[in-house]
Amino acid sequence: MGIRKKTNKNPPVLSHEFVIQNHADIVSCVAMVFLLGLMFEVTSKFAVLFITVQYNVTISTNEAPEETAVNYFHHGIKDLATIFFYMLVAIIMHAIIQEYVLDKINRKKHFSKTKHSKFNESGQLSAFYLFSFGWGTSILLSENFLSNPVNLWEGYPHALMPFQMKFYFICQLGYWLHALPELYFQKTKKEDIPRQLVYVFLYLVHIAGAYILNLNRLGLVLLVLHYFVELLFHVSRLVYFSNENRQMGFTIWAVLFVLGRLLTLSLSVLTVGFGLSTAENQGFDLAAGNFNVLFVRITVLAAICLTQAFMMWKFINFQLRRWREHAQAQTLKKKPVPAKSKSRKEKANGVNGVNSHGADSPRARKEKSS
Repeated sequence: MGIRKKTNKNPPVLSHEFVIQNHADIVSCVAMVFLLGLMFEVTSKFAVLFITVQYNVTISTNEAPEETAVNYFHHGIKDLATIFFYMLVAIIMHAIIQEYVLDKINRKKHFSKTKHSKFNESGQLSAFYLFSFGWGTSILLSENFLSNPVNLWEGYPHALMPFQMKFYFICQLGYWLHALPELYFQKTKKEDIPRQLVYVFLYLVHIAGAYILNLNRLGLVLLVLHYFVELLFHVSRLVYFSNENRQMGFTIWAVLFVLGRLLTLSLSVLTVGFGLSTAENQGFDLAAGNFNVLFVRITVLAAICLTQAFMMWKFINFQLRRWREHAQAQTLKKKPVPAKSKSRKEKANGVNGVNSHGADSPRARKEKSS
């Protein structure tokens, strides 16, 4: 399960280089300790907190001819242990993808250092976005959240979640938390660390906010929408690295990015600004998980609007930079031949003409003699 990078060096045990080279093996051993804990009765109760989803609630339904029991889950402080374990799993999966997929492609393509870093980033995020988009879409379809937008706020607070939805949010939080130690494991450049910390922080705040405030239905829809757009961008960047003439994906992504921001704002205002504000269940009740008060609604909308504005600002700067680079490339292609080089050619042609038809040429001497 662990990954061991091939190297001829043997760094000192517990040194920085040793931890970086063998971090997947170390994390695999830590995760294996929790799995082995399930085998013994003394430690099984402790290990279960890390591996299985907590806060199970069984509800009986009489919709069928026979009474059936349905399991739901709510959130609590014990979820931190589960998130920690799946953060370890994310680190292991990150190392597997890096070692057995991305590193092999990098060795064949011989990318520059800049492209090497961006290729690794897009490769890792493409795999994660594809998996999360597919999983989230299956949950939306199975729970019929897309059949009627009213389902996004009807019956709030949505304190009880099906297993798939709660496990989805646990894995999302675990993945984005794993991005923090990966900055150390991957030897991220100092100038790239602030940028990555910003978007990891934004993901954690929004996902944890939707999870804690019981806005999980809205959060799931917005995550699936956002992941689809981001998946298209990183796949387009991977295609661009393989052939720089293939840039159609960026154009499609640019259109969908703007539409995604508009749809995100529309759904957020519709759910939080309209749906929850007109709902019957108003008030603040921490025990019931009800946060439907004016201050919380304004805070949620402000956070979403500011994030969308920040993303649009980054998007506009990105597009302007691409247009400038494209314009510079076109200018260099159409740049005329320098005058100096042209005059030199003319002089050379003149000299050749004198030599071929001038007074000292054999032809001139023959004309003189005649």
